[in-house]
Amino acid sequence: MSEQRIEAKTLEEAFSKASEALGCSVADLDITILQHPSKGILGIGKKNAIILAKCKGKETPPPPKTLQKIEEPEIFDNFYKETQDIYAIAGEVQNDLNRLFQDMCFRLDSIKVEPYDKETLLIEFEGEDAALLIGKEGYRYKALSYMLFNWINPKYGLQIRLEIAQFLKTQEEAMEKYLTPLIEQIQKEGRGQTKPLDGVLIQIALKKLREAFPDKYVAIRENRRKEKYIIVNEFRK
Repeated sequence: MSEQRIEAKTLEEAFSKASEALGCSVADLDITILQHPSKGILGIGKKNAIILAKCKGKETPPPPKTLQKIEEPEIFDNFYKETQDIYAIAGEVQNDLNRLFQDMCFRLDSIKVEPYDKETLLIEFEGEDAALLIGKEGYRYKALSYMLFNWINPKYGLQIRLEIAQFLKTQEEAMEKYLTPLIEQIQKEGRGQTKPLDGVLIQIALKKLREAFPDKYVAIRENRRKEKYIIVNEFRK
């Protein structure tokens, strides 16, 4: 039967389609991989798998090296995740982010990524247009933070700390001033709660209050207006 060009999201799907179209098992396919699939960066630049396939005779020698590579990506991805250290991951993420933003209209300095602690990457955006990535009331900051986390955490198992034009530092300093008297009040009364907080502020406050009160119950709650706040209380016995 004549050779067919097959395109699919994954190589496995492409092989299955080729097997069905040509009427022979995957083991009996003669395959040339024209394009390996790619997830791109943050979903940008995503590519499908493309192969050329035809049925081969029963006496055909073992599959060529191109076919033997079929299962390598998944095997090496798992090995890569288990063995690569956080400094190497930081370098890879930094390269990917700089390639992603180099053709965008924002005038940015080179994006820096480095370990913040053993479980967290610090990602820093600076430059003339960096503040534009924050947006009104931090809505762009939150969107970018969410997008980066949902790329980095599933792939590398790491948390992120996103700093854009000192925005995070400023928010932390403001929250420090707000929480200092509240912490003193809770130390005296044994319990308390914050005002409604949004976005990155509630995460900053949650971290600081848990550090201040490791033996108390510290959790996020939501009021009737769907506003979030943090309560500090004794654990129920």
